[in-house]
Amino acid sequence: MEINLIQDEIIEEFSSFDDWMDRYSLLIEYGNGLEAFPEADKNDKNLIDGCQSKVWFTAAMQDGKVVYKGDSDAILVKGIVALLIRVLSGQTPEDIIHTKLYFIDEIQLREHLSPTRSNGLNAMLRRMIEYAMAYK
Repeated sequence: MEINLIQDEIIEEFSSFDDWMDRYSLLIEYGNGLEAFPEADKNDKNLIDGCQSKVWFTAAMQDGKVVYKGDSDAILVKGIVALLIRVLSGQTPEDIIHTKLYFIDEIQLREHLSPTRSNGLNAMLRRMIEYAMAYK
């Protein structure tokens, strides 16, 4: 599915909740649905610097598309990881590099994160783009 269509789906899902406690619950639900992350991949090489909690990402190239896997030791952050994977995994490196991730602002995610969590979000996005650039 095209990146912008996925972003639009997420915006629609979040728009059905006015209260941010409900939106946090939705994020946690997304995180609970993440594919199991191998313990062997929870290492320093895959650890994202700049995150308040521990966050790991890996990427592989499959049929010309980047497939991401990720995890976090914090339930809310794990939901953010799940959102980013939902949007960017299975896309071409070119699309990942050149897309504008407008859903983050549309759902007001950044303004409801602490400054350190917001920095962590930026670090996760940087790592995902770095992987895409490496596969380009």
